[in-house]
Amino acid sequence: MRVTNRTLTAGAAALALLAAGCGTSTMPSTTMPSTTAPSAASALPARATTPHTTTPPAADTGRAVAAGTASFRYGAAARTTATRSTGAAPERCRTTGLRARVGRQDAGAGNRYAPLVLTNMSAKTCWVYGFVGLVLIDGRGDVLRTRTRRESVTPHRVTLRPGASAHARLHWTVVPSGHETRCPTAARLMIIPPDEVAHLEVPFSATVCDDGRIDARPMAPGASL
Repeated sequence: MRVTNRTLTAGAAALALLAAGCGTSTMPSTTMPSTTAPSAASALPARATTPHTTTPPAADTGRAVAAGTASFRYGAAARTTATRSTGAAPERCRTTGLRARVGRQDAGAGNRYAPLVLTNMSAKTCWVYGFVGLVLIDGRGDVLRTRTRRESVTPHRVTLRPGASAHARLHWTVVPSGHETRCPTAARLMIIPPDEVAHLEVPFSATVCDDGRIDARPMAPGASL
C-alpha cells in the first residue's frame, strides 16, 4: 500500500494536536490569513474629499480672529482649574446658555466702572470661574484695539441657578495718555465667557483710552458692583 507524503504530513499534524489537547498547557489559537481577493472598490486608491467651506463676510473676519485670540488668552486659563463633573454635579456654564449685558457706568475723575453681567438662561444649574475675554467693536463693525488686563484678585467658582447672575467689574479711562490725542469710541462689546470659545455681543457705548485697556476682575456673585 502506497502512502503519500501528504498523508503522512496530515497524520503527524493530527497527532500533534491530540498531544497538545492532553497536556496541561493550551495552545494559542491562530487565525489563518484570508485568501479572499479584495473587492474592486477596496483595491482602488482612497478618494480625497475636500470639506465644503463658506467664506465669511469680510466684516465678520476680524471679529472671528479677535474672538479666537481672546478665547485663547483669557478663556483657556480656567481650563486647568475646572473639575470634571460627575453624576448630578453642575457643569460649567456654556456660552449658549448665558445672556450678557453691561450694567450702569459709574464715572469719577476720568475713570469709568461698570459690571459685566452673565445670567444663566438654561434650565440647569451651572458655574463660572475666572476671567472673561473682551473685544471692542466700533459703530461700523470694525474691531478696535483692546487690551484686557486681569486685576490681581483671586477668582472663585460662582454657581448659578437658572435665572441667577454673576458679574465682573470692568474699569477703563477716558483720558488720553502717552501718544494719544483722541480715543476711539466703541459701540459694541464682544464677550467670551470664562473657558469658552463662542462669544456673546452686546451694546457698549464707551470711549476707552490707553490703547483700549480694560481692567477686569474675575466673576463674582450678583449683578451689580
